[in-house]
Amino acid sequence: MAPTACLRLPFLPARARGHSATSPSSRRPALTLKCSAAANGDSSKPNSISISPTSPPRGTVADGVESVDVNGLRRPPVPVSGLTVPGARDPHWLRRPLTSADVMEVNGKGLKVAYQGCPGAYSEAAARKAYPNCETVPCEHFDTAFQAVQNWVADRAVLPLENSLGGSIHRNYDLLLRHSLHIVGEVRLAVRHCLLANPGVEIENLKSAMSHPQALAQCEHTLTGLGIEHREAVDDTAGAAKFVAEQMLQDTGAIASSLAAKLYGLDVLAENIQDDKDNVTRFMMLAREPIIPRTDKPFKTSIVFSLEEGPGQLFKALAVFALREINLTKIESRPHKERPLRVSDDCLINRNFDYLFYVDLEASMADPKTQNALGNLKEFATFLRVLGSYPTDVNEP
Repeated sequence: MAPTACLRLPFLPARARGHSATSPSSRRPALTLKCSAAANGDSSKPNSISISPTSPPRGTVADGVESVDVNGLRRPPVPVSGLTVPGARDPHWLRRPLTSADVMEVNGKGLKVAYQGCPGAYSEAAARKAYPNCETVPCEHFDTAFQAVQNWVADRAVLPLENSLGGSIHRNYDLLLRHSLHIVGEVRLAVRHCLLANPGVEIENLKSAMSHPQALAQCEHTLTGLGIEHREAVDDTAGAAKFVAEQMLQDTGAIASSLAAKLYGLDVLAENIQDDKDNVTRFMMLAREPIIPRTDKPFKTSIVFSLEEGPGQLFKALAVFALREINLTKIESRPHKERPLRVSDDCLINRNFDYLFYVDLEASMADPKTQNALGNLKEFATFLRVLGSYPTDVNEP
């Protein structure tokens, strides 16, 4: 029987170490930006943007190596020089496609911008300051303005978020979670209240003042000094001016803007009647799509998150930013609508409020420090959503 011939294969060397799975570029934990939008306009399931590591939490090339876990809080590692990741090998560095939000003209030409209130409201002035050549769309309620953008009736919405005297507008904080919109900018507007009345009416004839509750509160001492004791609260400052003009009231004035006086044919009896002259309202600009964050100019990032019950949880959440030297400009807590009460583990009778924390960061989502901080926060937060990363308003109010 003839011997069987064996086919000998040439020796193939192993892959070069630089291409192995343990190379520095492959150890980089890619943080993914996940966006999900509600289908068919269902606003009960708003879109969310979350940052989450796709591998166990370790230091990235940009952030350094050898992170240390301390009760769920990861310290920023010491930066390591000489490690680079070619853009062609790391999808994280690739540009995302442009959206309509990116190519829209800065002056807002051809843009429909929704706001709450009647024509002449301060929100309309803020909308025109944000987008000078836009077409403004008045809406009866805040919720209507959100829906106008979400349902493509308007391109943007400009809505108040906080006032330097009256504080936060809590309704709009709650609506941010209910609707699938993104904050794409902010604008600050100096509020200058005026006392308006029908032609021929003097201040001495006025017995009552009508306006939004916050406007009335901001002018409380001035109205009392003018001898106007009675107050009537309505939903909108411009709406008050419109009502006074339409009803031809002779003993009631309206607190509104000088623009409202021109629109409704009223006389300005007194200007700048707010008790505190430094009265500024911060408005947010909302869109269906987020903008591309940058690092070449000041940016803010707004987030909302919730935490487990326990001592030090909020401290740990805020420390992820302090350890990376990220400044916080605002923190606001609101009761969790879906989980208003939480039963304590040690006592079934004790019920605690469950809260959502809204935080503004002086940072851009394009900065690796911000991404790493949110990745660290997500490790122990029960909920995290990025509401928007947008340019900071550095102009005068």
